[in-house]
Amino acid sequence: MLSKQKTTEVIAEMGELFPNAHCELIHENPFKLLVAVMLSAQCTDKLVNRVTENLFEKYKKPTDYLEVTLEELMDDIRSIGLYRNKAKNIQATAKIIHEQYNDEVPESMKALVSLPGVGQKTANVVMSVAFDYPAIAVDTHVERVSKRLGICRYKDNVKEVEITLQKKIPQELWSVSHHRMIFFGRYFCTARSPKCPECPFLSFCREGKKQAKARGFDG
Repeated sequence: MLSKQKTTEVIAEMGELFPNAHCELIHENPFKLLVAVMLSAQCTDKLVNRVTENLFEKYKKPTDYLEVTLEELMDDIRSIGLYRNKAKNIQATAKIIHEQYNDEVPESMKALVSLPGVGQKTANVVMSVAFDYPAIAVDTHVERVSKRLGICRYKDNVKEVEITLQKKIPQELWSVSHHRMIFFGRYFCTARSPKCPECPFLSFCREGKKQAKARGFDG
């Protein structure tokens, strides 16, 4: 397992690789970000951005989602995986935000995770990106990178990964670390065919050692 110091060094190195790491979901305000993150579950940001380009022209505020039938909203996001459940949750969340929060996304983790279809990861993204609150959202990329590099244990669940990252990374670096790890996982340490021969962390990466043996390069 990597120490706190080594983990911080790894995050800094990721920053050298991806100095412009950021949230790639296109949005104009906290509510549109919330909808985009809800749509992104088990789906790529690239596809979400294609869908929201038209979606956000049609639906600009929470009440817009309440003025159409569920079937119409489903049809508007049909190319997104799990579109039926996502449409239901978006409408239900829009209703709560309109009725309880005066059309403003609440700036509270407790309030966010109480919304339909909003889990810890989604809430962390919104708190971090929309409200500049220190948070680490554990998506598939963050989880994969954390475990491969030995920051976390392979057997850790998502919540345990989040807690470990919070312990090993200084709080002021949580949000930027989240983006760096996502970029590293999305564009370098991919699920399939990671760029292990070029990786600066190969010497201590568990997955890298395995890949080196299988693919015949020095690890």
